[in-house]
Amino acid sequence: MTQTTIDDALAALNAQADPARAEEMRAYHKIERGYLGLSNPQVDDLVKTWRDGASVEDRVALAEALWETNIHEAMVAAAKLLTQARLRPDDEAWALIARWAEGFEGWAVADHAASAGARRLVAEPSRLDAVERWTTHENMWTRRAALVMTLPWARLNNLKPADTEARERVLGWAAGYADDRDWFIQKAVAWWLRDLSKHDGERVVAWMAEHGDRLKPFARKEALHILEG
Repeated sequence: MTQTTIDDALAALNAQADPARAEEMRAYHKIERGYLGLSNPQVDDLVKTWRDGASVEDRVALAEALWETNIHEAMVAAAKLLTQARLRPDDEAWALIARWAEGFEGWAVADHAASAGARRLVAEPSRLDAVERWTTHENMWTRRAALVMTLPWARLNNLKPADTEARERVLGWAAGYADDRDWFIQKAVAWWLRDLSKHDGERVVAWMAEHGDRLKPFARKEALHILEG
């Protein structure tokens, strides 16, 4: 199968561009980058064709080139190229995602990349050591990514000892974030706790008893939404 080049990929994205929707997206996201106006399903369909038959090395190379265009849909596609549970070898994919995380802007593209990163963390939990360094990063979106990428550990049942250790580690990061007044950080803490409450409500109650009064009111409410709903 012929390898998809960056020129091929950009041509395919531009062929479905919707200028009117692109301007709506620019106004909504409020981040200065290119927008083409494609929907996520449209990007999904294109990525599937690029991914089929491509080697991991080719996918990483295409993902890197797409991200560097600073076009919203191309960056989403870059993340989707690497969003797969079974990706071997995955060291280069993880290294690329980790580099992206250092420069995240906004939630939309970052969350797609975080979805890819979460799979790489589950595949190799020792990478949590690198993620822990993000918790004190000057970029708020990078700090937020430490929680978004580790959401799988909030959603586990029947934990192994290593999973319990990882969950407690992230809850420690969340405690460190409780005094951060940024809305998106508070939202991420609440998101992690809310998801955890579906699987271990007692642990959430205990965490909130110790740290909850440091959260903003909206975050406290969201964290306990399922337990108190």
